[in-house]
Amino acid sequence: MSSDTTDSAAFWESHYAAVDARWGTRPNVVLAEVVTALAPEPGGGGRALDLGCGHGGDALWLASLGWDVTAVDVSATALGRVAAGADAAGLADLVHPSRHDLARSFPDGMFGLVAASYFHTPVEIPREQVLRRAAGAVAPGGLLVLVEHASHAPWSWRDGNEDVRFPAPEDVLASLRLGDGWRTERCHAPRRTATGPGGETATVTDNVVAVRRAGIRD
Repeated sequence: MSSDTTDSAAFWESHYAAVDARWGTRPNVVLAEVVTALAPEPGGGGRALDLGCGHGGDALWLASLGWDVTAVDVSATALGRVAAGADAAGLADLVHPSRHDLARSFPDGMFGLVAASYFHTPVEIPREQVLRRAAGAVAPGGLLVLVEHASHAPWSWRDGNEDVRFPAPEDVLASLRLGDGWRTERCHAPRRTATGPGGETATVTDNVVAVRRAGIRD
């Protein structure tokens, strides 16, 4: 293992090596609904940040709407697939794969939209600290959207681990420690039918938190 390979990178490299490259190339339906409702046009300079982008379904969809997207993952394999997908879709100028172990480093700059869809990992990381840093990267008037597992799916790497306990969406929001200057747009736990990598379906619950930073004139 090289000196710059972390436990997180090793796990997710192994994960993506075993996953069909076509999996995760469509946008998360929950994120798409929230963004369509709350940020239908690129704002905050038109820059978006997708944390834990995987195969880039969210990043490519956001770019198709005109967002200039920094797509972050710890897996070089995943990022290579994101770059290939962006090139094939004619979106290479708007999608910028960026490798970060978010426990160690974070992209520079401010963004009109910061999104993290299912930012979960079996590797111990300072997750709440990372998400607070994500909130700090939201530009005035911009939006932070978190879509998180609130139940097991049969195809999850966590399936069968009965010790996992999921927080309520209110707990997720409280963990951000936002203080004044933010407006809560969504904080709920809807249920939906999800489709797994093998085409199987299951009813799952998501925690959805969307908060907007006050604009300069607010």
